[in-house]
Amino acid sequence: MSVKYVFVTGGVVSGLGKGITAASLGRLLKARGCKVTMQKFDPYINIDPGTMNPVQHGEVFVTEDGVETDLDLGHYERFIDENLTRNSNVTTGKVYWNVLTRERRGDYGGGTVQVIPHITDEIKSHFHKNPECSSAETEIAIIEVGGTVGDIESQPFLEAIRQFQHEAGHDNVILIHVTLVPYLKASGELKTKPTQASVKDLQGMGIQPDIIVCRSELPLDDAIRCKIAQFCNVPKTHVIQNLDVEVLYELPLIMEEEHLAEVACESLKLPCPKPDLTDWITMINNWKRPLNEVTIALVGKYIQLHDAYISVVESLNHGGVANRTRIHIKWIDSETVTDDNAESLFSDVNGLLVPGGFGSRGIEGKISAIRYARQHKLPFLGLCLGMQLSIVEFARNEAGLTNAHTAELEPDTPDPVIHLMPDQNGVEDIGGTLRLGSYPCVLDKTSKAYEIYGEELIHERHRHRYEVNNDYREILTHAGMKLSGLSPDGRIVEMIEIPDHPWFVATQAHPEFKSRPNRPHPLFREFVKAALENS
Repeated sequence: MSVKYVFVTGGVVSGLGKGITAASLGRLLKARGCKVTMQKFDPYINIDPGTMNPVQHGEVFVTEDGVETDLDLGHYERFIDENLTRNSNVTTGKVYWNVLTRERRGDYGGGTVQVIPHITDEIKSHFHKNPECSSAETEIAIIEVGGTVGDIESQPFLEAIRQFQHEAGHDNVILIHVTLVPYLKASGELKTKPTQASVKDLQGMGIQPDIIVCRSELPLDDAIRCKIAQFCNVPKTHVIQNLDVEVLYELPLIMEEEHLAEVACESLKLPCPKPDLTDWITMINNWKRPLNEVTIALVGKYIQLHDAYISVVESLNHGGVANRTRIHIKWIDSETVTDDNAESLFSDVNGLLVPGGFGSRGIEGKISAIRYARQHKLPFLGLCLGMQLSIVEFARNEAGLTNAHTAELEPDTPDPVIHLMPDQNGVEDIGGTLRLGSYPCVLDKTSKAYEIYGEELIHERHRHRYEVNNDYREILTHAGMKLSGLSPDGRIVEMIEIPDHPWFVATQAHPEFKSRPNRPHPLFREFVKAALENS
């Protein structure tokens, strides 16, 4: 087996789009028939982002095999259309945890444990290895290092890369450095000095970038490229411009024009056939030339940072492309919603979505929003907590259980229609202990859900600790709710819907994690279609 490695680092400032650059390269290489995987190495000391505030960190993305990871892995999966795994996101916390665990066991034989070699060896041990590859196959692992060069937290990762390139050989390991080329309006100039300084920092650590991707608001002229090439020790053809794009998924096509994949393959001594980007080009054309438009209300508690719902937003857009429809999202802070003002907030929308979340803040607002959608026949999609609160709302207003609630937020409620999963009893640690990853669900063949999916057995990713209380199933169904999806053993309610409604579907799962721009998730595709019919 042969594995080639592309490391992607960032300099000058954060938020330059290292992840999207890495993912775009992955799409271009896959379009050439290459076998591609991706990893994210994060310098923060948390074991994973599972316990971090979404307003600070953004969405927690969940893999098929049940690991809470950085939101960049969502971008990776959407671009390269591959399911990533628990090995795809490595943090400083994980690295030190493993080293210290071995130290406590005495594995180091009484030696002093140090950053070099113990921490750097542990980092290198996590660089992608795939024993399932045949000896004839070449796999390309694209590995993004979080943060920016110069951050003290990133230094062990950069040292590990330096060692690894020396050990594996430069033909097998290359480095792409993403930097900022700012435009100074006062002088009317693009400035290369920040890029030079950032590359110099890398060179001081013994690392020479092979490709420099320059994020800029204006195109780089030949003189700028020559200057960066000269000062940063790379060929001019290895200086790639990365301009803003109208549609995020357009970047692979822009990077193809910049010959990013060709330069990477040349550096890795790999053949570079012409790519097949037909479906991607069609998808972008449909995205940029919609025939219709709809407005979807997204009712959440983390709307200060839209990245907290990034997979939901992207999935709505994917559903929009499938329907040749532009999506306008009306962001609604759930803390502001009441039964009294719901009409003024939602009368101008074509559909309403309540996503997942944790904690009691804004809960009653979400319930009011769900009530409005149900009573006004507004197309509705509930995800995770959105499904649980749909059941709370229905129990209160249709099943006669006026004090019904979820035991997660109101432990003393007389009617806990949502309660703790039995296997979560006694769990004290909050990190990595939820019901995580892909689980099967059997759909009722008479349900809208079955009509949407087109198959009886489906698999979706989950992230929750509470579930529907089975003691209330009969009350809910008698009042008019359909439990349209159950776990194969019949114990867990996975999907619900209201038959007496044009489109009211909710799921315990997070289907947004499996949607792709050129292969939209059926729930989002059909939700957008219902919203369009309601426009």
